[in-house]
Amino acid sequence: MRALALDIGEVRVGVAVSDLQGKVASPVCVLPAAEVEAVAAPFRRVLEDWDPELLVCGLPLTLAGEEGPQAQRIRKLATTLSDKTGLPLEYVDERLTSSEAKRILRAQGLNEKSMRGKVDMVAASLMLQAWLDSRRADGREE
Repeated sequence: MRALALDIGEVRVGVAVSDLQGKVASPVCVLPAAEVEAVAAPFRRVLEDWDPELLVCGLPLTLAGEEGPQAQRIRKLATTLSDKTGLPLEYVDERLTSSEAKRILRAQGLNEKSMRGKVDMVAASLMLQAWLDSRRADGREE
């Protein structure tokens, strides 16, 4: 089963996808948030190219594991996207994925300016991989 992950920010949305077996997540692209929210042509093209069966959206929980106003905004937007695309929706804790993505990109020699467009899609792939791994650990993989 192919899952499409979204790391939804206010300006950009990082996109990642799993392989067909649901074992490995890979970064795909970064899209303007407005295009994703409107399900505009660039986002529809991603959906057509990858043909996912499920959306996985990162939920920005507080360090205490609670939902704040940002998480509520993401839930509302993700539900709208799920309705517009007809794809079922699941959430994954995205705490610290952007920090980890930056660490990975720095280790590859990128500076702040050159990593700007990449952090979101790497963060999306990290959270999707965590979601895939937890499904496998729970015996829920297909």
